[in-house]
Amino acid sequence: MALPTLDPNAPEFTRRYPNLADPRLGAVATFATDEFFAPKDRMLNPEPAVFIPGKYDDHGKWMDGWETRRRRNGGYDHCIVKLARSGVVKGVDIDTSHFTGNFPPAASIEAAYLPDGEPTDATQWTEIVPSTTLQGNSHAYVAVSNPGAFTHLRVNIFPDGGIARLRVYGQPQVDWKGADRIKLFDLAAMENGAYVVEANNEHFGPASRMLMPGRGENMGDGWETRRRREPGNDWCILQLGAAGTIEKIEVDTAHFKGNYPDRCSIQAAFVEGGTDQSVITQSMFWPVLLPEQKLSMDAIHSFAEQIAKLGPVTHVRLNIIPDGGVSRLRLWGKVKK
Repeated sequence: MALPTLDPNAPEFTRRYPNLADPRLGAVATFATDEFFAPKDRMLNPEPAVFIPGKYDDHGKWMDGWETRRRRNGGYDHCIVKLARSGVVKGVDIDTSHFTGNFPPAASIEAAYLPDGEPTDATQWTEIVPSTTLQGNSHAYVAVSNPGAFTHLRVNIFPDGGIARLRVYGQPQVDWKGADRIKLFDLAAMENGAYVVEANNEHFGPASRMLMPGRGENMGDGWETRRRREPGNDWCILQLGAAGTIEKIEVDTAHFKGNYPDRCSIQAAFVEGGTDQSVITQSMFWPVLLPEQKLSMDAIHSFAEQIAKLGPVTHVRLNIIPDGGVSRLRLWGKVKK
């Protein structure tokens, strides 16, 4: 599987939050007014869009994305996407890679909260991305400020054309009120609302990939820093999906063989208020949750007895020493009462 390479020009929300439109998490394109040239499902493919010269199908040139026919009767096309999780959208990437003479001149996105069903003609939509000018073969990154949680999006393209990929970056919303206080939850899982506050380096892979479900598919499916040529170590700060007491930790170096960290440690704290920048500064002085541990290549490292009894925490700082790659991080804990 070819995972997207990091775009140095991409905004921070693309590295901090998960893609709520990822089909691997359960997102699905449920309806499109037209998909004559290319089906709507391709627009959500987590792999980068490709262009294959000379490849045609029964409808014309094969394109890797969602593409509608040329409209001759007015109006515009749209597609409905059911997000993998109800969540607050922080930003989107409308990607027209390889669409040059057939991209939409503009697009907008509306959202709705429908936890128990699908949209109907009576659905009230809220605009979260106003009509935005698109360019061919490029990314349109748009930050979203609406604080509401949504389950469905309506992607409008004016008047027709093709979108290669749609990424919807946001924070999943989880109702912890009725959660079993005895059960262990992975509080670092993106589906449980965890997200990356900051990482000092993400040269080969964003830290957010550590929070994905399952094991990494290859060496590109994880957090990997550049080779450190100066003293110190690399680190990543996470906000947990809920405050909780950590009782089990898993650090997975799947597929990292010549580039896994030599050691790791974890600090943690219960943080109330403050800004992300203040959290970054404070994290250097947080108490140790997991003392420095030796790591090995391509393996799941489980820790329980080594974990300090700090009580409920909201944030953790994973230190990798001195650098390298981690595929997945699991922090199993009991949700705070």
